[in-house]
Amino acid sequence: MSKREAFLESACKDNVEDFLHYIQLHKNAAEPFNVEEVVQEMPQSQREALWGRLASLLQDILLELPPEHWGQDMDTESAVDKKHVIDVVDGVTLVASVSLKVLQDGDLYTTLLEIIHKLHDVLVALPVSETPVQCKIHILCEAWWKKGLKDKEIFGRTAFLISLQKSFVLKKPNAEIQRVWNLHDVLLSVDYASEGNKQINDLLVQCFHRPLYIRNDDGKRFLVFLFSWNISFIWVIHGTIKNQLEFYSKTMTSHIAEIYYRAWKKATGDIMERIEIACIQDLMQCAISLHRTSPVHSKVRQILSYFHKRTGCHQVDKMLHNLYRPILWKALCAPNFEVRANATLLFTEAFPVHDPDQNNKTMDEDIQRQLDTAMGLLEDPHPTVRTTATLGVCKILAKCWELLPPTIITDFLKKLVVELANDISSPDVRCSVFKCLTIVLDNPLSHPLLEKLLPTLKNSLHDNSEKVRSAFLDMLIKVKAVRAAKFWDVCSMDHLLARLAVDPPSVSKRIVDLFFKSFFPVNESEKEWSRRCITLIQMSPMAARKFYQHAYRHTAPTNIIKLMLAIRRVLNSCIQVDFDMTDVNDSNKENSAAEPVTLGKDTAVVSSLLEVVVILWRSVEKALKQNEEAQKYIFAKFGNVMSKYFQTFEDERCTVPLVHLASFMPPALVPTFSCGVLSRLRKLDPEAVPAQYSQLLDCLCSWGQAADVLELITDWLTEAVPKQGEKTNTSRKVRILETMEAKPDLALTYLDYLLSHSSTRDKVLALGQVPLKQLHTVLGNWKSVLHIHLNSRTEDPKVPSVDTALKAFMYYGRLGAHLQNNSMEGREYLMSLEHMAAWVAERVLPFLVKGTNADGRDSENSQQLSLQITESFLSVGRDVFLVGLGDETFKSQILHLCSLIILSGAGYLCIPAVLSVLKEVVDTCIPEENHNDQEDPTTVMLGVVANIFQKIIELLARRLRKDQEEGLQLCQSAEPGLKDFLQVAETWDTAPLSGVFSTVFAVVIVEKRHLLQKITHPEEVMTPETVEDMPPLARTLLSIILASPSVCRAFLREVGSSLDSEAIGCLSELAAVLHILAVIKHAGQCKGALKSAATSVQQQLHKHAVTDADSTGIPRVIYESSVKTLNEILDL
Repeated sequence: MSKREAFLESACKDNVEDFLHYIQLHKNAAEPFNVEEVVQEMPQSQREALWGRLASLLQDILLELPPEHWGQDMDTESAVDKKHVIDVVDGVTLVASVSLKVLQDGDLYTTLLEIIHKLHDVLVALPVSETPVQCKIHILCEAWWKKGLKDKEIFGRTAFLISLQKSFVLKKPNAEIQRVWNLHDVLLSVDYASEGNKQINDLLVQCFHRPLYIRNDDGKRFLVFLFSWNISFIWVIHGTIKNQLEFYSKTMTSHIAEIYYRAWKKATGDIMERIEIACIQDLMQCAISLHRTSPVHSKVRQILSYFHKRTGCHQVDKMLHNLYRPILWKALCAPNFEVRANATLLFTEAFPVHDPDQNNKTMDEDIQRQLDTAMGLLEDPHPTVRTTATLGVCKILAKCWELLPPTIITDFLKKLVVELANDISSPDVRCSVFKCLTIVLDNPLSHPLLEKLLPTLKNSLHDNSEKVRSAFLDMLIKVKAVRAAKFWDVCSMDHLLARLAVDPPSVSKRIVDLFFKSFFPVNESEKEWSRRCITLIQMSPMAARKFYQHAYRHTAPTNIIKLMLAIRRVLNSCIQVDFDMTDVNDSNKENSAAEPVTLGKDTAVVSSLLEVVVILWRSVEKALKQNEEAQKYIFAKFGNVMSKYFQTFEDERCTVPLVHLASFMPPALVPTFSCGVLSRLRKLDPEAVPAQYSQLLDCLCSWGQAADVLELITDWLTEAVPKQGEKTNTSRKVRILETMEAKPDLALTYLDYLLSHSSTRDKVLALGQVPLKQLHTVLGNWKSVLHIHLNSRTEDPKVPSVDTALKAFMYYGRLGAHLQNNSMEGREYLMSLEHMAAWVAERVLPFLVKGTNADGRDSENSQQLSLQITESFLSVGRDVFLVGLGDETFKSQILHLCSLIILSGAGYLCIPAVLSVLKEVVDTCIPEENHNDQEDPTTVMLGVVANIFQKIIELLARRLRKDQEEGLQLCQSAEPGLKDFLQVAETWDTAPLSGVFSTVFAVVIVEKRHLLQKITHPEEVMTPETVEDMPPLARTLLSIILASPSVCRAFLREVGSSLDSEAIGCLSELAAVLHILAVIKHAGQCKGALKSAATSVQQQLHKHAVTDADSTGIPRVIYESSVKTLNEILDL
């Protein structure tokens, strides 16, 4: 039996194992059996018989296990059957694919078509996946469609649909996207309007959501094709893209622009017209009407720019002319300035907007009108339009310089340079002139004319707007780069140096960029660098400092170091003693013929040179640390001259930079100076200013001697604090090397400097726990001094001052916070702050009461001191929360102290400090769902915060009733704290902080109701218009509420909630609510929430219509006034 006959015989259910064996032989590359060869050798009759047998086999095998059940879990026996079924389907698919390849024109393939239909049904029944059998059937359907055989539409549609679905789910879909493009002609037979094709329509829309389609070349071709698939689909595509534009990057938007352009370019007839009207012109409308701040606006402009850049093409020019004609010229004259500005951008970018089919005369007249329009836009009353027109005109000049008449060019440039560059009404306009002139400078033809006009702009260097000066300098840099003119002809060097000396970095770095090569010519000798440095110093010492601050941006660290050494040689020439022959040798190596640079006794230049060395060293300090050899060399070169410098350059102007230089080097290289630094710190007066000690402290810290400073501080503070049982008249001396009086004030000044600067703070905190803990303990002992002052009847000169003790108390807290932050584990220092809180509560708060002590002495001073102590501690607690160090226990302790303060006799004096603490506590809590749980610790804590806030509001109201003048001052001092707290509380729109706005609303209502109840004459019933018309506390609270829209909305929600719960019922309360709403209405805040609250009032107010409308006297007047106010709020 031949292979053909044997294979034909196997194609039945009874011999299915033989059939599968043949399929395995085909798949095995080592076996000679090949199904394709066997089928190809078969005559037509045998093939038809094979197809018939396979069709029966496929039908039988699918009846055993339909494809709908392939994905279900089965037992072991069934699982074997499933694999058998799939193998048979796979084999039949293989034979069908081979048969399709060998099919000749005119061959009958009815039975083969039956097989393909059955396999197609399998493919449709299965979910989309990458299983081998599905992929093979998918390829078979695609091949059948490409062959153009009967029912190709059915198979092609399925192949296309599956490829489309797979392209969305595969991680690497490029191959599938290519297949989608290869099958795109399938869509020509798909009816867009048919309900049965809705799935395909939805998937096609999804393609425009997929970045891979938009970026991929085949995907892009497919998306372009979709524009021409169906005219009704164009609007759907455009709407989808518009909805996505906001989220596209610039790159993605560029791809979208290309798709629009290619779709329009390939379209014809009605499709082209629909793309132009529905898409391109719609984008033009959006570009004109959208706010410039809209995230979509820039993307729309980018798409249109893609078309504008292709002007000059007949078809593009014609299209732009036709589409812009009905909208652009109207927009340029629109009343809204943003519309005019947007239209100006489009007009100048697309210039000239003309019909290429016009004759030359008509076209010239049209372009002249457009040039006149551009000139008119430069004179627009709104600066935004003038700014935009400046950009547009400069682009036109750069693009069309050789095409425009010289008179037109001159008129435009004079308008820009003479008028708009001096536009006193808008710095933006002036800035745009200089920014946009750089565009014109890109055209070399503009240089001769600009060379004459630019010098008139020289005063712009001194413009009072920083951004204008920056833009002017950018233009000068451009002038220098394109060699349009000599920048010093536009603006003199003296003026540039004057600005360099005083301007901030954003401007000064541009000036340095402009003439860096003039004063640091890297191609010249090092001696020339030092000469230029001296010249710059002599011209402007301050400018020289600024210049060398930015020098590292323009040259390598090696050149910076060489300049430092060159300056060193110049400084050495001022020292008469020959101490270093290597300098002479170095100098001879540089330039044997050059004369040495000598300065004589010019102290100003010498001090400036030293400052320059410091600046240069600081700029390359990091590079030197990375190059140990270079660092050692610099240390050696400067180390052997520093002692001479200190001896020779004794003027204070030279000493300051010398100390800086010394701080860069190891102390062993400057022994004479380094040995005396600590002694100089000891000898300073307590009133010393930072200039006297800051550099010395920096030196010691940079030398690794921070421990010595800390020891000095600790010793002074230890000796100054009275010992337990020590008599107050005992003199205190620090016994270190020499007898010297302790200086606690100076010690705290040093500590403040060390902790306030990151460079010194890091060195101090790195000393370890022992010295820092000792200092922390000593600072804590100063509480005893405060206690002495609280209890003393008069000030004892032998006891350290109150100010010193308060500072020590503050630094105890500050240092504790730093140490806690540095602590890897435990909460030792937080506990020390908690003990501090307990001490304040126990020892300080009792004095926070006005009156007299038990023995009759006046306690005014004690009260003031207790207030200072309490506020100082609360500020420390607030800062601990601010940096995120406070845990739940610490928060609880501080809140407990706040409660005690508010409940104490004069606790109202601490309200601002307490509010700042409450704000930070709330700020450290994160709103979560479980915070509605009453057992949650955060819920409990925030409930305490709300309770303290309520007591504060009640206390303010009480003080206003008791002493209005003092109450008003208290409200004023509490206003910033109230504002910050309500701003934070507003973020919690549910429990536990919702009660905060209930408290605010209640106190305002009570205060206003009280006033209404005191009215005795109808004429006194007046509706307030502003917060100034409200009672004192209500005035303070409402001014805070109206300052923030979000707080105002939260307050109005509370108003509505209270009204809906019928907590507000009587007429006077409703009138009070309406007075509040009237004030909010006049402020123009939260109109939606305001009307909602007013509607709630309306429902309550109707209940008083019967009882009060018929009554007489004050209630009737209040009711009528309330109705009138309500109607005004509701615009009835």
